[in-house]
Amino acid sequence: MFSEPANQMNCISLLSYMLESNNLVTFEGLANSSSYHTFLLDEEKGRLMVGAKDHIFSFNLLNISKDYAQVKLLFSDNSLSALECSNFIKVLQPFNQTHLYVCGTGAFHPVCAYLEVGRRPEDSVFRLEPHIENGRGKSPYDPKLLTASLLIDNELYSGTSADFMGRDFAIFRTLGKHHPIRTEQHDSRWLNDPRFVSVHLIPESDNPEDDKIYLFFRENAMDGEHAGKIKLVIVPQNDLGGHRSLVNKWTTFLKARLVCSVPGLNGIDTHFDELQDVFLMSTKDPKNPIIYAVFTTSSNIFKGSAVCLYNMADIRRVFLGPYAHRDGPNYQWVPFQGRVPYPRPGTCPSKTFGGFGTTKDLPDEVITFARSHPAMFNPVYPINHRPIIVKTDVDYQFTQIVVDKVEAEDGQYDVMFIGTDMGTVLKVVSIPRGSWHDLEEVLEKSMRPGSAVILRYFLPLPAQQQLYLGSAIGVSQMPLHRCEVYGKACAECCLARDPYCAWDGTECSRYFPMAKRRTRRQDIRNGDPLTQCSDLQHHGTEIVYGVENSSTFLECSPKSQRALTYWQYQRSTDDRKQEISAEERFIRTDQGLLIRTLSKKDSGIYLCQAVEHGFMQTLLKVTLEVIDTERLEDLLHRDEETAANSPVQDLSSPRETPNHKLWYRDFLSLVNHPTLSSVDEFCEQVWKRERKHRRQKWKHLQERQKGRNRRTHELERAPRSV
Repeated sequence: MFSEPANQMNCISLLSYMLESNNLVTFEGLANSSSYHTFLLDEEKGRLMVGAKDHIFSFNLLNISKDYAQVKLLFSDNSLSALECSNFIKVLQPFNQTHLYVCGTGAFHPVCAYLEVGRRPEDSVFRLEPHIENGRGKSPYDPKLLTASLLIDNELYSGTSADFMGRDFAIFRTLGKHHPIRTEQHDSRWLNDPRFVSVHLIPESDNPEDDKIYLFFRENAMDGEHAGKIKLVIVPQNDLGGHRSLVNKWTTFLKARLVCSVPGLNGIDTHFDELQDVFLMSTKDPKNPIIYAVFTTSSNIFKGSAVCLYNMADIRRVFLGPYAHRDGPNYQWVPFQGRVPYPRPGTCPSKTFGGFGTTKDLPDEVITFARSHPAMFNPVYPINHRPIIVKTDVDYQFTQIVVDKVEAEDGQYDVMFIGTDMGTVLKVVSIPRGSWHDLEEVLEKSMRPGSAVILRYFLPLPAQQQLYLGSAIGVSQMPLHRCEVYGKACAECCLARDPYCAWDGTECSRYFPMAKRRTRRQDIRNGDPLTQCSDLQHHGTEIVYGVENSSTFLECSPKSQRALTYWQYQRSTDDRKQEISAEERFIRTDQGLLIRTLSKKDSGIYLCQAVEHGFMQTLLKVTLEVIDTERLEDLLHRDEETAANSPVQDLSSPRETPNHKLWYRDFLSLVNHPTLSSVDEFCEQVWKRERKHRRQKWKHLQERQKGRNRRTHELERAPRSV
């Protein structure tokens, strides 16, 4: 569908593994609840708050399965179905030091309440206040509709649906001491059937009066607008609405398009036009976070996902102008070329700009212009004008993203955890090659918390290095690092290029930046084991037996799928090695080498080698001995005769000859024995012989025990001499 230029990224590599159950802590949910989708992390109290259907939960951050509390928010209406009668929690925000503010759908009658959680962790308070408030403009009526909310200074900013039918979408500010305000109603220039994703407060300057609320959403593109489905809205905190026009409406509302596309031939871009999630990565400057955004495509031609990266300088530049304006005979969108009133519409009223104390003091021409020009003409492009990750032609799509900044031996790295609609989490390390314009994306692993889990929301806790995941059926917790999956060699640990892990001289273990260990080896930027590991290739030779005319499988799977695997063969009497090429008898797979039909000439030494970053590593060295059919039959009969004629011993320590022990181990690796119709028949033959042998031992023991009992009885009855 499109080509990815060579300079987009140096490589995209994969290493997948299934997350084992002992690394996953799970709360399987209540029988009468579901939709564990609304999260609030309280690191100070060490709690994770989760809103679900009819319930709010408080979990222990260290182990969500050990200590949790719950409150029920149940509403009923006999005129609605059982599902609609439920109260799906959509808003879960900190209100003050002792209370949370919660809102839910309330059986299609949105409601809000205050939840007391205590001031200190040891208070162990978790109860709902009796006062219930109207939740209109705070939570949607329909649980299927998305909402985004943020509570700041006792004021709730929310993007949601404001009516029963789900047609009146608006951006609201409620609560607090000011009158509620919202976007202009039923005006597609402001909002056109939006779906809200997230909302954030980002400082503009050192003056708090300049702080702005940024809201990300997707909407239907306006007529004549190209690729304009993804939008970014800004509204200042101190907007109080207009005096004569836009009363109780935003007067500083501005929106801009957010573009995530892959440049193609002839200037035609491939657009990812469905925004799924946004994550703000904080920097040393709180005014300039890095914005990660996840996109999918609405195209019917191909299925794909992408991650784009944005900086605040580019965003602020777009909001400086020009404004979008309809003009010309075709009423097309063009940049506004006329005079822009002062203060520039969208500016926060403050001492920084013009000295206006409130939006109610703004001149009428400013309000009128703002009402008719809510959109900017230029779009916001990502860093380097292209995505940092593109995935197409796969059976999943990205849904969620969180990013953790990790300190490694050779610098800091952003590690992305990307949720998919298939219930997996992709772990991606972003490796800059000098600047943000030259990135290498290394996809470390794919983790599946559970086959039935579809991820929706998750949050990282850097201090504990834990990932918390919500789904329709429960909540899960997993560590951000699993260093043991990278194998047991220094080279494998180094090639993994995982900032969480390092070789400590004995194993691949968790990396601690403050720990001073001379044996610690880690190279994230280059992943070069030649400079990090001196004890690289110490491999003993394993002996494997095969049967002539049968097939055998030599297992060899590198820990990293970035590695290329090569197989070499060496005759026992020859020092020369030759590469095994794919042919009818040899099938190379990701898990190893399958030899379909063995012959005597296949006996020899087989080497499995992995090549990555110019480094060659021997993963397996095995000697294959092919036994001809006649010799196997002789050995089988000889083993039977040995078992039948050998002295019977105690069952707890059966006698095993060296041949007996060796061949029973090798029988398990034989496939398609030429004289048997299936492996099952072969195994059944072996088991029958073993059972017969055990029955003979048991019979002999019983007879011997009867003999002891008879002799003991005779001794007891014999007359004793005095």
